[in-house]
Amino acid sequence: MSAERPHSVSVAGVIVDDRGRALLIQRRDNGQWEPPGGVLEPGETIPQALQREVLEETGIKIALPATLTGIYKNMTGLIVSMVFRCEEIDGTPTTGEETRALRWATREEVTKLADEAYAIRVLDALDATSPPAVRAHDGVKLI
Repeated sequence: MSAERPHSVSVAGVIVDDRGRALLIQRRDNGQWEPPGGVLEPGETIPQALQREVLEETGIKIALPATLTGIYKNMTGLIVSMVFRCEEIDGTPTTGEETRALRWATREEVTKLADEAYAIRVLDALDATSPPAVRAHDGVKLI
C-alpha cells in the first residue's frame, strides 16, 4: 500500500439571519467568498472547532448544537468538511486576521460571489434538508 497523505477534517458554519441571508466571509489569503470555518485542531471536538472558527472569523458566537447540513470532500485537496447551519447568539460581524470582508448574502448573491464548491455548501445549509447533503468537488467545481 502506498504512503498517501492523510485527509484533513474541517468545519464551516452558515449563519442565517431573519431575512434568510447567509453570512459569508472574504478570506484574506485567497480573496475567496465562503462560509467561515477551518481545520480541526488536535484534541478539539467538532462543536468546539465550529464555535472557535466562526468566532475567530466573524466575531459572532453561535449556539450549540448546530444542525449538520452537509459533508463535502475536496478530492484534490483531501479535505473532508462538515457544514452546519448556525444560530447567532452574541456578537457583531467583524473582520479579523483571516477575514478581509463580511457580507450577508441572498441565495442569488451566494452563487455569484462563491465558487460552486463553496456556494453549494451555503445553499444546502439554507435549504437544511434531511438527510444532510453528501457531495464531492475538486476545490472549485462539483464532481
